[in-house]
Amino acid sequence: MSSILENLRSPSELKHLSLAELEVLAAEIREEIVSTVSRTGGHLASSLGVVELSIALHKVLNSPKDKIVWDVGHQAYAHKLLTGRLDRFGTLRQVDGLSGFPKREESPHDSFDVGHSSTSISAALGMVAARDAVGGSDKVVAVIGDGSLTSGLAFEGLNQAGHLKKGLIVVLNDNEMSISPNVGALSSFLSRKMTSDLFVRMKKDAENFIGQMPGFGRDLVNIARRAEDSLKGFLTPGMLFEAFGFKYVGPIDGHRLDELTETLENVSRLNKPVLVHVLTQKGKGYRPAECNPSLYHGVGPFDRDTGEVKAAKGGGASFTAVFGQTLVELAEKDPRVVAITAAMSEGTGLKEFSQRFPGRFYDVGIAEGHAVTFAAGLASQGLRPTVALYSTFLQRAYDNVLHDVCLQNLPVSFALDRGGLVGADGPTHHGVFDYSYLRHIPNMTIMVPRDDLYLRRAMATAHAHDGPFAYRYPRGNGPGLAPVGSAEPVSVGTGEMLKEGGDGTIVAIGVGVEAALEAARILEEEGLSLAVADARFVKPLDRQLLVSEATRTGCLVTVEENALQGGFGSAVLELLADEGLSPRILRIGVPDAFVEQGTQDELRARIGTDVKGIVRQVREFFELTGDSVQKLQTKDVAGAAGSAG
Repeated sequence: MSSILENLRSPSELKHLSLAELEVLAAEIREEIVSTVSRTGGHLASSLGVVELSIALHKVLNSPKDKIVWDVGHQAYAHKLLTGRLDRFGTLRQVDGLSGFPKREESPHDSFDVGHSSTSISAALGMVAARDAVGGSDKVVAVIGDGSLTSGLAFEGLNQAGHLKKGLIVVLNDNEMSISPNVGALSSFLSRKMTSDLFVRMKKDAENFIGQMPGFGRDLVNIARRAEDSLKGFLTPGMLFEAFGFKYVGPIDGHRLDELTETLENVSRLNKPVLVHVLTQKGKGYRPAECNPSLYHGVGPFDRDTGEVKAAKGGGASFTAVFGQTLVELAEKDPRVVAITAAMSEGTGLKEFSQRFPGRFYDVGIAEGHAVTFAAGLASQGLRPTVALYSTFLQRAYDNVLHDVCLQNLPVSFALDRGGLVGADGPTHHGVFDYSYLRHIPNMTIMVPRDDLYLRRAMATAHAHDGPFAYRYPRGNGPGLAPVGSAEPVSVGTGEMLKEGGDGTIVAIGVGVEAALEAARILEEEGLSLAVADARFVKPLDRQLLVSEATRTGCLVTVEENALQGGFGSAVLELLADEGLSPRILRIGVPDAFVEQGTQDELRARIGTDVKGIVRQVREFFELTGDSVQKLQTKDVAGAAGSAG
């Protein structure tokens, strides 16, 4: 017997299903999500928590005419299944498969591309304003989690939405707040009844009648309104949103389809800003995820039956773990060391630090700009703060880095995890732009370690440096070279020669160093002798090394896992131009296109930054034939750029 989900072709079909059938559908969706994510990895707990909410939204609304804007998109798997993507769901987060986030080019039901937090209200309000400008009647709903409300961007959207007084529905998916069952049930009942057509009509008629009473009618209306507000304020946590100009509704049990659909049907008829507060449980329906929602927030492949997460491949500990342990060691020796993160304490490896030094650890929520300026304030008073973020998220704090840290030349360290290609999370999460947006800022120093040993040395260098310092390291495991004991700093702005060669020099940085060494060994066997250097620093560059190698061999190859535009190779070109040198140069890096999802190895092969890609491009650059080498004109190579975008 086929399931309801298998026969579902459009979300419009939900309108014809009974409550019992919708509950069966919810169970089928959960099973499909758990089964698929156990193979592909992904954001499990958050998606399991909003299954009923997703069903209710699509039952009440008319997507894609009506718009649903998911914040971040971690919770959109049920939405994908309800909008005709079951047959492709097994390709989730795989190369050329379904994105792990809403994506406009993937489906008309995905109204806005997301991946970073707290954008939903602003984007949805823009859609509402556009709708009203052309006289449309479609509904627009922003679904935002309680964690995303820690970002100032969300409040900026709320503020303007309340000011404009346009018909926008914001659903607050709250999976953290606890509320007593009795108060929650009463509040849910009141909210549903106080938004019904009958109640709204009766309330309006009563206000009009009382308001017309001579002498004291308007006073009675105002007293009644204050009484209603006091009752709601006593029973619900909605006064904040009412202050923003929203009508607050809730809290509603996010796993009761009957309550959800009734409430959403009621508020969809209100032409004003409305916030519906929905209480959900992360991981709902899968016991391991219910018990450990943090682990299963973003999880790799796991055993479906036991919930055991499959071990990652690699020789040593992850770069994240090496960072966390090394920062603990630095903090043990120096009481000035402080750690700051933005709702990513476990993801950035700071769990042990937070336990060992609770008074020196700050999780500021999803507020990267605040994290950076807060760190600047700490540094201005003599402390040595480290801001630990994923590279892609520091993009949100560019002005804070420039204006609040670098302008004052403050000793703030930026630990940029997930630098380079991160894999299955795709273009919103690849950390391939940080060289470009950091290196042009005065006073900034940027070091990129090639392995876990040099990550420790980069941290020691940052700690000893009296100014802004960023070090970037990749997702995944290192080779296991990091020793126990103190890490030695390196001289700022110095590279390291790793292999000699006479036909040219490969100058690589970060994860590109190991690939460059292996490529040079392969090319050596073919008759091309290339030196290999680890630049170690994007800024300042090792001027002596680069000038010497450019003069000695007349040919340089740069290898990086950053956008070629404004990246490491561009910095090398600028330095050599300033020196009046014009060697033949091949730049290998990330193309001028957004790189899609896939494993790190798949993506490096696709854009040509893996060993085979470097060998192929260098061979083509030199036109290697037998033992003869012909050096050509300068050429920029970004791999298979057409297939990477």
